[in-house]
Amino acid sequence: MGGIVTAVCRSATHTFSKSTQDSIRLLTGLGIEGDAHLGDTVKHRSRVARDPSQPNLRQVHLIHAELLDELQTAGFAVSVGQIGENVTTRGVDLLGLPSGTRLHLGNTAVVEVTGLRNPCAQLDHFQPGLMAAVLGRDEHGRLIRKAGVMGIVLAGGEVRPGDPIRVELPPEPHRPLGPV
Repeated sequence: MGGIVTAVCRSATHTFSKSTQDSIRLLTGLGIEGDAHLGDTVKHRSRVARDPSQPNLRQVHLIHAELLDELQTAGFAVSVGQIGENVTTRGVDLLGLPSGTRLHLGNTAVVEVTGLRNPCAQLDHFQPGLMAAVLGRDEHGRLIRKAGVMGIVLAGGEVRPGDPIRVELPPEPHRPLGPV
């Protein structure tokens, strides 16, 4: 089970969108070099306001390119990096992965998936209706968050578009992803 990295992005400031890069460097236990969310404690402003000592379970934001395809088909003008992701993937069912899955990106980098991105109202400030478009309901009426997954860096390294992704599932029993 694997896929490919289609784009990598970062922003040194707390902007909604991130700029595409030729490569990004993942730093073990910290996140992405030069990104505003780099650190072992939480960096998302709303979470810092609640408790700045929380561990940073959101060091890396990954989105599946298939979501961008879906949004574009629905009429949204969205491209890589625009909704805040660091790594855009193709061919990996990110939302279906269990908690603790390890994603091997390129030659050395490893990201452990910690949970789902909880979409926020900033999406609607970017494009009206976008928040509703990244939420859905399953057959039982449960909320589905489609805005990607978050993770922590277990092993650092350089990551570039075109790099392969190898998926390493955790031991069973698997725990489904929840928002982080």
